[in-house]
Amino acid sequence: MLNQKEIERIERYISGNADTEDIKFVECLFSKGEQNFELQNHLEAEWERDGQNEVPSEAHLNSMLDHVHHMIRNKENQKKKLFVPRFIQAFSKIAAILLLPLLLAGSLTIGYLLQSSKATMEQSVSSVIHAPMGSRVSFSLPDGTKGWLNSGSSLTYSIPFSNNRNVSLDGEAWFDVTHDQEHPFEISAGKSIVKVLGTSFNVSAYQEAQYIEVVLQQGRVEFYQDDLAEKITMVPSQKLVLSNGKVDLTTTDPSKYQAWTEGKLIFRGDNMAEVARRIERWYNVKVILADEELEKYSFRATFEDDSLEEVLRLLGLTSPIDYNIAPRIMKNDGTIEKVIVTLHKRVNKKRLNQN
Repeated sequence: MLNQKEIERIERYISGNADTEDIKFVECLFSKGEQNFELQNHLEAEWERDGQNEVPSEAHLNSMLDHVHHMIRNKENQKKKLFVPRFIQAFSKIAAILLLPLLLAGSLTIGYLLQSSKATMEQSVSSVIHAPMGSRVSFSLPDGTKGWLNSGSSLTYSIPFSNNRNVSLDGEAWFDVTHDQEHPFEISAGKSIVKVLGTSFNVSAYQEAQYIEVVLQQGRVEFYQDDLAEKITMVPSQKLVLSNGKVDLTTTDPSKYQAWTEGKLIFRGDNMAEVARRIERWYNVKVILADEELEKYSFRATFEDDSLEEVLRLLGLTSPIDYNIAPRIMKNDGTIEKVIVTLHKRVNKKRLNQN
């Protein structure tokens, strides 16, 4: 068995604090690999004492092997000209020595370990992509599908993914789906399903808004949910809106719905309710329409890297609208409320003076 001084030399080498004598000792010790029975007996004794003769779980085994491999890679990076090749070879053999008690105690085989690792890889693992408020995040899925997540949106999918291309969306996303005839791409948004093969389109489905919008740029998609009489097939340049259980299918310009992925905020004759909703998401604020008459107004403009105040100022130039921006307020729990923007109809000062 190794004595305490020899163990300390090995520890100093691994930690990078070895002197010349330590390096010579460790080089001689590990260069013999599995033929050094003194080293082997020491490692087996350490294993039995630390493991208390118990077979570790697969997760613990994987963690141990990852650590050994990590040590090997670290030693490779040190690039010691003469010693490192022999040390790496010996250290790999030591990893095999560490596995020997496990194989004996647990009646395990290499084949079982390989099958177990394969089974672990095939288990479904959930993955979530999130875009914080006020930001946009690009993503690439395992099947090659690419896209963008808008402010405050989350996309959830499971791995393995290629044979089960199902995702769940809360928020807004632009998708450029990789074509796969045998494995359709499906998006779950609340109770609704959007099914595609290979296409480009935008989906807006924030849960709290109870509003789903699908805009198709190219390809074909099917939209359905349980309480609809039949599936709806969309063709390019169509917009589908589901609100309060009612579906509205119209023709639109898809480019304005893709523009947000390029940092542009585009309105093309949108009503003020839609304008307010998109400003809220874009600038992470709360917009209140103080007068119902404002909902009759429409707005047309293109913004890129413009501030909230500039957007509101231009609203006032094209429509009889004024606005107020309330300062942030800290709540009792220490959190800070969103900025509140109130839009109201502009008062005719001349008429007011006449009265």
